[in-house]
Amino acid sequence: MAGLLAAAGATAWAPTAHAAATSPAVTTTVATRCAFLTYQTPVDWYFPSGAAKALVWLQHGFAENKSLYAGYARQLADNGFLVAATTLPSADLFGCTVNNLGNNTAYLNNVATLFGTKDASSGALNASFRAARVTAGRADLAMPQKLAFVGHSAGGEAVSYVAGRLRTAYPATFSQLTGLVLEDPVASPAGSNLATGLSALAPTGVPVYALASPKNSCNADQSGTQQLITSLPGRFHGAQISTGVHQDIYGSDNTALFNLVCGTPKAGNTNAVRTLTTGWLTGFADGTGDPAYFPGGSVYDALQSAGTISTLP
Repeated sequence: MAGLLAAAGATAWAPTAHAAATSPAVTTTVATRCAFLTYQTPVDWYFPSGAAKALVWLQHGFAENKSLYAGYARQLADNGFLVAATTLPSADLFGCTVNNLGNNTAYLNNVATLFGTKDASSGALNASFRAARVTAGRADLAMPQKLAFVGHSAGGEAVSYVAGRLRTAYPATFSQLTGLVLEDPVASPAGSNLATGLSALAPTGVPVYALASPKNSCNADQSGTQQLITSLPGRFHGAQISTGVHQDIYGSDNTALFNLVCGTPKAGNTNAVRTLTTGWLTGFADGTGDPAYFPGGSVYDALQSAGTISTLP
């Protein structure tokens, strides 16, 4: 999708919270090192009504921003998650970008530090959370111990690399990481961050699932999904949305430009992507995956029988 842009319904299986996503966002920033500078990374926090099952990091892809996740982030909060949706640059002089243009690895190491120190009172992410919870009137809410990542497009590569970095640099926090969901992931045209991240995760058993659209220019012919299949052989890898487009996770929050370039998400496909993602995240948090959201389960098989999804190799 990066190269392309540079050149140029509700269904019976949906969780009830999907119909009434109400959690408001609290916008703060989080101090993030970039080379010799400190950037103030925008982050939207979404709060559950009670205790949080887990902290879910939502990361967008190239040329996108956190607001595209607004509808889905509210759904996650309504399902009991504390959500942090960040905006990372897509172009930067010092390589501090979500996508790898050749030099963003050091920056992603710094992003990993945000999560690696999330439980420390001196940690930048913790400080951002504390400020947001005051604004939200949720001083009662503690930073969850459990953690999960969701990344779209180049964001799928970013969260995979950060997860792998946590394993090597912040093992205590890595032990809190329950799983990743990659929304039509795309490998950057430079470097090997996706392969590096997935290789680091391979021996750990941390689940990594993808929801892919068919091969197209916006997902670089499924470059990220194919890397996932190659890097984690012998596992369940997720599903392909039969008539999906690259931005399905965003639904009606998608922009007119992305609708034009990559196709307009259909409500049924968006609902399927969000239903499976939420089901998987809930299973991560519970520690026992709900079989309904996997092949042979009621939700998954209903989607497959309807022709909405097929299982990835």
